[in-house]
Amino acid sequence: MEARLDQFGSPIMGKVAKHFIAASRQIAESELLPAATRELVMMRASQINGCGFCVDMHFKDAVHGGEEATRLNLVQVWREATVFTDAERAALELAEQGTRLADGAPGVTDEVWANAAKHYDEEQLGALVALIALINAFNRGNVMLRQPAGAYRPGMFA
Repeated sequence: MEARLDQFGSPIMGKVAKHFIAASRQIAESELLPAATRELVMMRASQINGCGFCVDMHFKDAVHGGEEATRLNLVQVWREATVFTDAERAALELAEQGTRLADGAPGVTDEVWANAAKHYDEEQLGALVALIALINAFNRGNVMLRQPAGAYRPGMFA
């Protein structure tokens, strides 16, 4: 599989991608959310959106950051798994509802938001919303371009 176009070779796509990466970096550097939570959320949204490139990236980045393979293997079935904290579960559910907007879902329910607000303050919730929006944008671009998975190396976009 080959990408439909080289997003970093395209002047406009390259500029936009750099801004998206910079925005993601701001969320990470804020340290409002644990690295594990960020990677779990990005991995789950990427699974839902069918973005193999991002699933590969966030799996590898999480492992590189010390995350356990067992937890990563269970992200797609987090409701049935016993390896996630209540806060991580709340973030994963928020990510799922925020990602499934195009599926005709009603959006993020008050119940899901209230549950997330039990575990995260307003700044952290803002970081989660921004993270979920960004990963969905990355996913959609990569899926449209048919960006292949497998070649990512941790830190390659640093």
